[in-house]
Amino acid sequence: MELDGNQKSTTVRKSLTFTVELPWPAKELSPNARHHWATAARAKKAYRSRCRELGKGQALASAKDGAQSVLVSLTFFPPDKRARDWDNLLASMKSGLDGLADAMGIDDSRWRLSFDVSDVPEKGGLVLVTVEVTQ
Repeated sequence: MELDGNQKSTTVRKSLTFTVELPWPAKELSPNARHHWATAARAKKAYRSRCRELGKGQALASAKDGAQSVLVSLTFFPPDKRARDWDNLLASMKSGLDGLADAMGIDDSRWRLSFDVSDVPEKGGLVLVTVEVTQ
């Protein structure tokens, strides 16, 4: 199709949005935790596996084909009202985010990440993850 000088070529992009509730990261995943390396390794492996399974349950892999951009938004709902450092929360999520990347089949280096911490505690805590994929 030829375009004359007054016509513009447009590309229609499709956007898919997924929401996944992840469990609150175990205390062993905190960068401030002082546990034996094997204890930390077991906790990381278990959390990554759990998050991968929850991501697969949401069919995140269907977003892989043709993904142009991936926006991942985290909302932390702590189990209590204690103050928490945002950098420790984010670091505690590393193995969980790796599990979601495994489920999606998209390298997390391609993600744009945003996060927030809720003022309202949630019994047991949880991390609400919203993934928006533009294709």
